[in-house]
Amino acid sequence: MSVQSLENGYKNIFKESPAHFYFAPGRINLIGEHTDYNGGRVFPCAISLGTFAAVKPRTDNEFHLYSENFADQSVQVLTLGTSEIQEKVGNMWTNYPKGMLRYLMEDGAKITTGLNVYIVGNLPDGAGLSSSASLEMLFGKIFQDEFQLQVDPIDMVKTGVKVENQFIGLNSGIMDQFAVEMGKKDNAVLLDTNTLKYEHVPLKLGNYVIIIMNTNKRRELADSKYNEHRQQCDEALKQLQTGVDTPTLGALDKETFDEYAYLIQSEPLLKRARHAVFENQRVGEAMTALKDQDLAKFGRLVNASHVSLQYDFDVTGKELDTLAHTAWQQLGVLGARMIGGGYGGCAIAIVDKERVAAFEAEVGKIYKEKIGYAADFYVAEIADGPTQL
Repeated sequence: MSVQSLENGYKNIFKESPAHFYFAPGRINLIGEHTDYNGGRVFPCAISLGTFAAVKPRTDNEFHLYSENFADQSVQVLTLGTSEIQEKVGNMWTNYPKGMLRYLMEDGAKITTGLNVYIVGNLPDGAGLSSSASLEMLFGKIFQDEFQLQVDPIDMVKTGVKVENQFIGLNSGIMDQFAVEMGKKDNAVLLDTNTLKYEHVPLKLGNYVIIIMNTNKRRELADSKYNEHRQQCDEALKQLQTGVDTPTLGALDKETFDEYAYLIQSEPLLKRARHAVFENQRVGEAMTALKDQDLAKFGRLVNASHVSLQYDFDVTGKELDTLAHTAWQQLGVLGARMIGGGYGGCAIAIVDKERVAAFEAEVGKIYKEKIGYAADFYVAEIADGPTQL
């Protein structure tokens, strides 16, 4: 998206020229799914699809917010010092900037005047590429720059997570906001969600590229079984803790889990916990394989992640399984798996550059035959975190 098109969009709504332009990426997760709220490791990266903004300060205490993606909602007005800043309203997109504004101010941010903000995103809505985290970290960057706030990046990440957990009501982990905020071009982020220790790992895939495959089945995480699965992980951990001293599922290795798995009292709980433990181990193995340039092993671990998400964590569904399983059968594919919360959204495939067109054609054809509507495909370009353009 060009700055010129952002400026034109802003002018069309606010009848004046904007002062500044911003961008925050979306994210994909290479491996480590549903481990972030289990004290495990994740391996995401920011992508060049994301959320853009054109902004101009106001002299009053009103925030006038408009999203091109929700044009039917017109300009939304938030007024500082009123109860509307404190309350979530339905499923409005403005709940995300509202939550960021509320919690930053509660933490001492001095924001006394408003802004005009024009938003447009090119992340498919509800596709599992973290459009909500992108929006939260975008507004974090806007507020930081426009009001000269001194907020540590990790604290900004935590504010975004607080918005999701307490304001929106989704009991998610820290990965999405962390991946967006700490994104670095051509690098993935290895994050230990228990300690918040992280490192940027160069993403050297040789002659391969990452293809994002969108099922075009929208999923609303807060309305899905996401919170239920998290509760099952918490319950499995409690049952394990009756016999083994461990703070999280992510702190267990495969051998210890196997030894104490008998303590878990039901099959669903056992399967959820097994995924969390084994997936966490796969993250470490995948990072080592990537550093060693053993791309074939990296791809197999990506495949194993999907199998675990399908059979143990039960969050894939027909659409995601069709994409992943069909991708596995194509020439020039190292690996493929679902990403995000599941139940729809997106998958990724690691594909030979020379085979991309054939891959998209064949997988797209089979998907439409089995599901009844088309999937979309994008080449993922690895990007930096939020920035002023």
